[in-house]
Amino acid sequence: MSETIKIPLSQNEALVLFEFLSRFTHENKLEIRDPAEQRVLWDMCCELEKILAEPLLSDYSQLRQRARENIRAKQD
Repeated sequence: MSETIKIPLSQNEALVLFEFLSRFTHENKLEIRDPAEQRVLWDMCCELEKILAEPLLSDYSQLRQRARENIRAKQD
């Protein structure tokens, strides 16, 4: 899979997501500290549900595993 997927984010959503991800990068701990962070993650999940067909396919677990392997190997 090498297709690019775009998820629309407002400036506010991008800022909240950036802080959440930056905190994880520095603390190595995923923790929601504000309801806005949870909302942005939920909204992103909804956007992905609209875009992705793979979760509905019978071989989803294999597709997910292959995607993980590709990302670990930095092949996309």
